[in-house]
Amino acid sequence: MCCPSEQTMIEAKLAKLSGIAKLEFNMMNRTLGVWHTLPDTHGIEEAVAALGMRAEPLDSAAENRQQALQDEHAQGNFSTRTKWLLTLSGISAVGSEVLHFTGAAPEWVVAVVALLAILLCGPSTYKKGWISLKNLNLNINALMSIAVTGAVLIGQWPEAAMVMFLFTLAEMVEARSLDRARNAIKSLMDLTPERATVLQADGNWLEVDVKNVALGARVRVRPGERIGLDGEILSGSSAVNQAPITGESLPVEKVAGDPVFAGTINENGSFEYQVSAEAGNTTLARIIHAVEEAQNSRAPTQRFVDQFAKVYTPAVFFFALAIAVIPPLVMGGLWTEWIYRALVLLVVACPCALVISTPVSIVSGLAAAARKGILIKGGVYLESGAKLSFIALDKTGTVTHGKPEQTDHVLIAQLPGVDAQAIAASLAARSDHPVSQAIAKHAAQSAIALMQVDEFEALPGKGVRGVIASEHYYLGNHRLIGELELNSERLDASMTELERQGKTVVALATLTEVVALFAVADTVKASSQAAIEALHRLGIKTMMLTGDNAHTGEAIARQVGIDEVRGNLLPADKLTAVSDLQARGHVVGMVGDGINDAPALASAQIGFAMAAAGTGTAIETADVAIMDDDLRKLPAFVSLSRDTAAILKQNIAFALGIKAIFLAFTLVGWATMWMAVFADVGVSLLVVLNGLRLLKK
Repeated sequence: MCCPSEQTMIEAKLAKLSGIAKLEFNMMNRTLGVWHTLPDTHGIEEAVAALGMRAEPLDSAAENRQQALQDEHAQGNFSTRTKWLLTLSGISAVGSEVLHFTGAAPEWVVAVVALLAILLCGPSTYKKGWISLKNLNLNINALMSIAVTGAVLIGQWPEAAMVMFLFTLAEMVEARSLDRARNAIKSLMDLTPERATVLQADGNWLEVDVKNVALGARVRVRPGERIGLDGEILSGSSAVNQAPITGESLPVEKVAGDPVFAGTINENGSFEYQVSAEAGNTTLARIIHAVEEAQNSRAPTQRFVDQFAKVYTPAVFFFALAIAVIPPLVMGGLWTEWIYRALVLLVVACPCALVISTPVSIVSGLAAAARKGILIKGGVYLESGAKLSFIALDKTGTVTHGKPEQTDHVLIAQLPGVDAQAIAASLAARSDHPVSQAIAKHAAQSAIALMQVDEFEALPGKGVRGVIASEHYYLGNHRLIGELELNSERLDASMTELERQGKTVVALATLTEVVALFAVADTVKASSQAAIEALHRLGIKTMMLTGDNAHTGEAIARQVGIDEVRGNLLPADKLTAVSDLQARGHVVGMVGDGINDAPALASAQIGFAMAAAGTGTAIETADVAIMDDDLRKLPAFVSLSRDTAAILKQNIAFALGIKAIFLAFTLVGWATMWMAVFADVGVSLLVVLNGLRLLKK
């Protein structure tokens, strides 16, 4: 199945079988999904065989999909016999042209040499053409068969030979080029090693097939080895290159408790991990499945082109028939001249270049995005990404890390022999509140020793208290300080100033005075400001949506350069904000965690899930999944979308433009048949190569 017109034949043939509910074609991978109620697939296989093709049941397991792609790759490597036949055909075709041009041999010798060229490389084209005509389908093979046969019948021997040779050669080159796009998924599959070193029940380590490793198994990874399955490190540490999954350029340090993903590369250390997902359900396997599904979903441009081709091809055929018949009958033209022009027109007008250019471009764009750690769930999102004018972003975990950190320590009163940070951390370490945990974490990072806390008590909604070195201490918010009657103008001014910066402030106090203030904030990711600046350069405006208070939201927005901010939002309010932007005429993208922001993500034209690595829900639900938490992938996605849209427009304009030019040449008698071959298959090859440029983006 190598031409979209063959899809039409298969659809028509299988439609005659009772029990067929649905067909789903993937032209790039040459696979067909059939939903049926038949007892087996023999009837389907026989129907496809009647069309000159072979159908084989394909198991959905990853290893069988991989084998199918390997077989597909092998088909692109033509046999030595085929290459020799094509070479001899080319020599014969050129020989017939030379003999005809120089007059060095009689016409019957020219005819014999030309027929030899056609017989050497033409049987496959004629076979496919005959099957197409039998099924009332006009594909390139049918049109080429008619054109070559017509040229032979009107005595254009060298022309017929050269057309068949050039067409076969161009088909071979185009098949090799398409192979690069078809192997996009295969390159992802190759990331997973076939074997892994697994701990056995008897305590020995044994290499086994990855597909046979069970959940919970203990796997050892050596330096330089590619990780075979998803899991969590049990012992050891190393730097892991996660570029195949997340697109991160630098290796990530991994220690016990950290997750690892199938297809990533262990750089230097050695570690052991516990398997958390079987081979068919790893993050990489889900990525592969998502890319396959994306290939099956047709982009808007592809749907338009397919519908256009269904009308265009028969219209061209009947127009060519009119060109062959009307001028000789009405205007007294020569039959041979106008039949020749009609045959040239048939070759020129075939829509193959137009039809094949869109899936090649879309698949190349999807594969390029996957290599960057951007998982796009369909061609429709790849195309519509070029139209984005406004992107709304959740704050926590998207613009910021989502983990509060201590940012400020302001000393209010000097107490001899008292380390305010140590006392605050000692109290905070006994609490599970996020603000307390941030203070305790900061102390641990600063190697501050904790002190003994007696009579510890949590004060819900206010803070904590305890006795340290016989002194009562309190760590809490503004309300707690008010209850202790320790407020002052200086203290209120200091707390208000920190709160305006979007920080949460707590005070350390004794029964008689406030000792120090500690500010905690959800810190901004280093990549956020660069990402927002890149989006602005692309002409895209930004809005931050957060459940935090307005002060916090505005402080973060100012820090990274976001255009608008809305605070104190519930999930329903975020949905309203996205709807408001759409009502203002914007094409909106929404960025969130894929779960809490679900209503807004679903409402936006494109929903982006952040940090999707290892999160099956995000990969399944998002339109676009960013496999790490780097916001710079957003402008990268938009740029790739715009490049894809530009290439699609270039290919359509180029294909139709060249055909229009050669159509005019044909009508005035300037175009020859071999020129028509270049106009068709040459354009097909050029648009394929243009689409493949996206693989380098």
